This record gives sequence, C-alpha cells and structure tokens, in this order.
Amino acid sequence: MQVLRQLNSTEHPDLLVGTATGDDAAVWRLTDDRALVVTADFITPVVDDARAWGRVAAANAVSDIYAMGARPLLALNLVAWNTAELSTELLGEVLAGAQDVANEGGFVIAGGHTVDDPEPKFGLAVVGEVHPDRLLTNSGFRPGDALILSKALGIGAITTGIKSGQAPVEAVDAALASMNRLNDRAAAVALAAGATGATDVTGFGLLGHLGRAAIESGVDAEVDVAAVPVLPGARELAAAGVVPGGSERNLAWIEERLDRGGCHEVDVVLLADAQTSGGLLFGVEPGLAQGAVDELVASGHRAATIGRVVEGDGALRLVEGQATA
Repeated sequence: MQVLRQLNSTEHPDLLVGTATGDDAAVWRLTDDRALVVTADFITPVVDDARAWGRVAAANAVSDIYAMGARPLLALNLVAWNTAELSTELLGEVLAGAQDVANEGGFVIAGGHTVDDPEPKFGLAVVGEVHPDRLLTNSGFRPGDALILSKALGIGAITTGIKSGQAPVEAVDAALASMNRLNDRAAAVALAAGATGATDVTGFGLLGHLGRAAIESGVDAEVDVAAVPVLPGARELAAAGVVPGGSERNLAWIEERLDRGGCHEVDVVLLADAQTSGGLLFGVEPGLAQGAVDELVASGHRAATIGRVVEGDGALRLVEGQATA
C-alpha cells in the first residue's frame, strides 16, 4: 500500500472499491445489482506438508472475497516453484490442497500461471460476485458497533515456532484447523446481522487491519484485550520472543495512534501478530452481537465480541473489561 500511494489513483464510476482505502479486494460494478470482486494473494510455505500448505494458501486468498461480503466464483493458481529442487509431484499435492478448498467453497479453479523461483510461493487470483448494496468494506464501521472477531489470534507466533521447531503439537494442530477454516460462514453471519464494516485479519494483524478500518471509517475503536481469543500455545511462544518480523512492523505502524492502556507487552504483541488465513472482524449493533457470536461458535468458530466502535478519527484504545459493556 505504501507503493500504491505514490501512483495516481484510478477513478471510474463503476470502480466501487479501488486502492484508495486499502480494502481487501477491488470491486467493479457490472449492473445495478451485480458487481465483481477481484483479489490475489500468495504466501511462502507455513507448514511442511505440501497439501496442507495448498489448503492454507487457498483459504487465505479467498478470504478477501468473503471479507467483502461476496461469494467466490473463479480462481487461478499463482505458483512460484523451484523446479531444480522440488518435484512436480510435490506441486501436485499443493494444487490438490487448493482444489480441496475450491470444492468446499463452491468455486472453480481454472488453470493459472507458474514461474521458476528459488523460494516456493503459492496462492490464488480470485473473482467473486456481490450485490453492490450488500458490500462489506473497511470504511463501513459505524459508531456504536460491537466488534466481533471470528477466529483466535496467534497464527504468526505458531507458524514462526513451526519453522524454528519450538511450536508444541497442540499449537500446530490448532493453528492448522484455524487456517483451514473458510470465512464463508463468518461473512454470512455478518451480513445477516446487518454489518456494513468488515475486514479479514491477515498479515497486518488485528491492530493493523482495525487501525486502517478506523481511519477509513472515521471512527475510533476500543479493544477489550481480555476478550480477544488466542490459540493455545501462542501466548507462551510470543512471551519467549517467537514472533514474526511482520508483527513488529505492524506495531510500529499503529503505535502513534494506539493507547495501550497499561496492557502487558505480550498481549499487545499478539494483537499485532501477523496472521495467515485469519478470521473476519466486523461490526454489528450491540443487541445483535451475542446472537452472531453464538451462531459462529455453534459452527465451530473461536468467535468473540472483542470491543466496540466509538466516535473519533482513527485511534485505537486497549481496555480491560470495558469495551463490550
């Protein structure tokens, strides 16, 4: 996004969402009741198993479509592969993992593109569809909204622990289950509850994505630190300094607009933890929040009401037991 700010912004009456707000995907209006949602994302391996990596990378990419309130239609594989050291059979496992996600999400993967690269990378370019009046955007959060997070944090600490051999089995299993879970149900629950503001929590962490949403929505946000769900083992890894470099950059970006409120450093680090295939963060009227959380929990999510939106201009405050009162 820092690079895009140096370019002339693209303006067109049918470009409903472009680069200006740093949202999760671009949106192009076709008709009064149809719009295309377009995104692309790819990642380096976060786990050793090739098929599991393919699933995670695909779930991570399609999450941007769900974050806009859309349904995915079509995807293309994006592959960077070290052909000198990695077999085509291994690549086949990665692609099979992505196909598993496409089957679950009800969309089609129709080819793609491969380049040779010393470091393997995989992801998807995805096209979805949404009614223009039912868009979820990061500029749609409203004062008074209760903030709901659909997945627990801690993916970044755990995947960093996997690479260094420090992540316990329980943490690895929990992280894989979370990353493999699609955000389709969370998007449906958000829309049914009347949400207009949403974003998925991925590489910029909860603080980064919420901070950008607060700026674009022209509001402040309060986060009840104790209410934020965290994956098992993540806190211990973060306390031991096992965190991705992206988390530190996330915290540096938000620091000048963040009131820590005396919270413990480990809690703040986890709130900035760089996620892969994280959950949705969305805002709903307070009276509808518990019902939305209950529905998500019943479907297997680690969802919780973690704070609220208030009048303001883009600041975040960390509180203990006040945000959801």
